[in-house]
Amino acid sequence: MTSPVLKRKSDLLTEHERHEIEHWLKRYPPEQKRSAVLAALRAVMHTDGYLSTAKMDAVADYLSLPPIAVYEVANFYSMYELDPQAAAKYSISICTNVSCMLCGSDQIVEHIEAKLGVKIGERTPDRKFFLKNEEECLAACASAPMMQVNHVYYTNLTPEKVDEILDGLE
Repeated sequence: MTSPVLKRKSDLLTEHERHEIEHWLKRYPPEQKRSAVLAALRAVMHTDGYLSTAKMDAVADYLSLPPIAVYEVANFYSMYELDPQAAAKYSISICTNVSCMLCGSDQIVEHIEAKLGVKIGERTPDRKFFLKNEEECLAACASAPMMQVNHVYYTNLTPEKVDEILDGLE
């Protein structure tokens, strides 16, 4: 059996990814497709757990942009994961900026590392969790300490609340 021949790089995008990109494209004037790059990359990353060069090229093709325009965005923002070794079902980011640190983020990091049996920058052997490198700021200082799991904010953390959150993930 032969694999289907791709006519365009954007043929690599799934129906769901295309739907997500189209949803965001509707928010911008047609000549401003570049504005949808952030959302397009987020959609693609959540499918695979990281951004491959092939998928970034597919996004560029779909949006009629030069690939470098997509690579620049993917490399600039820490929310995007470019390393396939980081691919996991759940990506955890813990804010360790001053506000969160003063409210106990160091203890939250230690607790999660002990609970999952991995250190910052590692994923669990079952590929369920990836503990991202520490984040400088996730912009929730008033509700510190906080973390994100797949871009969902969890604030006012305690070790007990962290356990409840992580244990509730399928």
